[in-house]
Amino acid sequence: MSGKNASRKTAQPALVPRHVAVVMDGNGRWATRRLLPRTAGHKFGADALTRLVRGCVQQGVQYLTVFAFSSENWKRPAEEVSALMELFVQALQRETPELAAQGVCLRFLGDREPLNARMRELMAQAESAVVEPLRMRLNVALNYGGRWDIVQAARAAQAAGVELTEQSLGRYMCLADIPEPDLLIRTGGEHRVSNFLLWQLAYTEFYFTETLWPDFDEQTLAHAIADFARRERRFGRVSDKPAASGDPADPAGLRVA
Repeated sequence: MSGKNASRKTAQPALVPRHVAVVMDGNGRWATRRLLPRTAGHKFGADALTRLVRGCVQQGVQYLTVFAFSSENWKRPAEEVSALMELFVQALQRETPELAAQGVCLRFLGDREPLNARMRELMAQAESAVVEPLRMRLNVALNYGGRWDIVQAARAAQAAGVELTEQSLGRYMCLADIPEPDLLIRTGGEHRVSNFLLWQLAYTEFYFTETLWPDFDEQTLAHAIADFARRERRFGRVSDKPAASGDPADPAGLRVA
């Protein structure tokens, strides 16, 4: 399936990732290139998130997790952080009813303690909103870090007196109640995960695009899903597809992850 054709139609259900994770990168650079303040990039980035949600619902994605604000983002200029927090408040007030109308329920992951009381209240209200029928769950990572996630899980397991194993620790990780991401999309041209879902991305397929986040649209999403649909996911197993004859990298005719 070509990217051009993929942008015109919804991918077939069997080829659509159940869970998509997104690092929304490039707001500041988008604004700078237009001689605008960085905060303007974040405002236009909020519109891109609306398009992403709409596109995922149309494609049949069941879970969407976006990296809205990392635990490292507090190091940014105070003016930018303040503007981001105000933007989050406005988005929660404006978008929660619209998301519910689309059949999208909201969940948040991250350390809420440093957030102000008003934001925590709005987040709780958004999570308690009744969504029927449910079409997709949107997870917003806010003041989140992958290392923090692992540490908080270890502390919770220790407090519960649980013997630490991969399986037992996994039950205390954020998003433990849903499938791990099938596809990670990162915009902005960077090729790294930036402390996002370190535990959960163990076998996730990555898709990187030069598109800056405010320019992200349904067509960009369709390209990413079409690329995902062409991949063979082996999870450490031997490939079901025979290697090309005479492949010097695989003389035995077997490929492994």
